[in-house]
Amino acid sequence: MSRSVTYRSSGVDIAKGNRTKQRIKTIVRKTFNDKVLSDIGHFGGFYDLTRSTYRQPALVSSMDGVGTKIKVAVMMNRHHTVGEDLVNHSVNDILCCGAVPLFFLDYIAYSKLPDRVVAEIVSGLAKGCRKNGCALIGGETAQMPGIYQPGEYDLAGAITGIVEKKKIIDGKSVRRGDVMIALPSSGLHTNGYSLARQALFPKFKVNQKLSALGTTLGEALLKVHRSYLKPVTAVMKKINIRAISHITGGGIIENTERVIPKPLRLRIDWNSWQRPMIFEYIQAAGRVPEADMVRSMNLGVGMLLIVPPIDADRALDILRDQKEKAWILGEITS
Repeated sequence: MSRSVTYRSSGVDIAKGNRTKQRIKTIVRKTFNDKVLSDIGHFGGFYDLTRSTYRQPALVSSMDGVGTKIKVAVMMNRHHTVGEDLVNHSVNDILCCGAVPLFFLDYIAYSKLPDRVVAEIVSGLAKGCRKNGCALIGGETAQMPGIYQPGEYDLAGAITGIVEKKKIIDGKSVRRGDVMIALPSSGLHTNGYSLARQALFPKFKVNQKLSALGTTLGEALLKVHRSYLKPVTAVMKKINIRAISHITGGGIIENTERVIPKPLRLRIDWNSWQRPMIFEYIQAAGRVPEADMVRSMNLGVGMLLIVPPIDADRALDILRDQKEKAWILGEITS
């Protein structure tokens, strides 16, 4: 007689999944504010906008993932940072439109993971939401045997923010002569990890301490993707920022060209900053062509603000008051 097939024998343990969800509820509730109307477990998350002070509110949404940075987290068995990476990345994306975050939704897919790992991932998500004043109002955990190997997972999220309609930043007002102000990255952020892993491993070990980095290679690769919400909103309150570029996949050039009108171009002073050592290690270890480095990595520049030349010095002063080591990267040219 053939053996009966159950959901559990096929690789999906509903009871274990429910226990995991119960464990993370306490973590998620700590991100709630008085505008969250629903508890965890409903089929949707509710957020109250009736008390908004915006006259013509526009909602801004974005969705992203962490990519193969997760592979490094698995190698290091350290999972409490990738969630924060995802939230910060998403916050930065809508910040480029002039928006501030309201709420966040996450998606975690895996075959088999210890409850501890899922809790660490969600703790990182919650930490990122709390730091950015964002509510984690819902999410999904999906057990998918056959798609992921045991111990592996994927992580994605969607963010919704708000901006006054007349204050939307869309880059349409960018002019020739405008100044590009750079804010430093903390490392690779969440892009370029497929190239980085191919270049660095197995030449180096993930837990190998490298003196020039002052830390292990894995710790350098897992440095949290920065949120620029606080310093950039400080500038937005006092200066008319014409465009903002979040430097992700595509590097400085491609990400910034997408926010300026054609036929304007970028004049970048590539000697205006020193690249963090992690990028030097990647390029040297893999003999990576310069064109690939420029196109796939941020090279130490996490975000760019494009402002009129008359406002450049004031913008730099505001950023320095926010403890930012900002600098002029170049200008817009035709």
